[in-house]
Amino acid sequence: MTFPDQFRPRLNAIAREAGAFLLAERQKFSLDAIEYKGLNDLVSYVDKECEKMLVPKLHALLPEAGFITEEGTTEQADRTLGTPTGLNWIIDPLDGTTNFIHGLPIYAVSIGLAQGSHPIAGVVYDPNRDECFSAVEGQGAWLSVNGADEQPMRVSPTQRLADSLIATGFPYYRFEQMQAYLQILEQLMQHTHGLRRMGSAAIDLAYVAAGRFEAFFEYNLKPWDMAAGICLVREAGGIVTDFNGGDTTLFGGDVVSGCAIQPELLGVIDTIWRQ
Repeated sequence: MTFPDQFRPRLNAIAREAGAFLLAERQKFSLDAIEYKGLNDLVSYVDKECEKMLVPKLHALLPEAGFITEEGTTEQADRTLGTPTGLNWIIDPLDGTTNFIHGLPIYAVSIGLAQGSHPIAGVVYDPNRDECFSAVEGQGAWLSVNGADEQPMRVSPTQRLADSLIATGFPYYRFEQMQAYLQILEQLMQHTHGLRRMGSAAIDLAYVAAGRFEAFFEYNLKPWDMAAGICLVREAGGIVTDFNGGDTTLFGGDVVSGCAIQPELLGVIDTIWRQ
């Protein structure tokens, strides 16, 4: 797909506007506004209203694209998790809702664009640090901080898992695979510089693209957690697969992303995961 010159700047501006809304709402947010979609699966009016802001603006930017959204707040939105065909915006208006609710300033607006199951554009905007990570397929990955001129992003040059800082997430449901996951964590704790758990997969992936983490892995994810970040990592020169080394990541629920150490990390994960 060919994108016009102003596509990515306009996409970034939409994400920034949504991020400003999140910051404003956080100042007056009350715990009474929390709702539960499922076990430990939190949502608030902020998620829903932010999504309502995003959908019409993204529709105006690219009218031919459909929508796959986390909250399903509009008629255009589709929350079915089969593998769709065609062009779709895949958006998470507030990635890191639990952090947001508890006042932890690690959350982001995540907007991805996918052709079928292949992400082709994305932006992750962290309003607390005013960092805007964006990418379009074939055009590289870029970072703007505090509104300054964009700088190109590249994944870390690190070559060995032993020299790596790894990000991950902890599942909040489907605990039947927990023992295997804990074994993976045990291995990595002993053979890396350390593990970090940020609480926002979108930010984790953006940090891999920016070279801050060497890799990120997690399971039980949804497409809106990953769509933008997958594009960022790949355009920054990184590798993204599922836990089996395949390409079902976006709609498969698990991801292993990283720089040159990704195959070594994948080997650790795959060996334990398949036991």
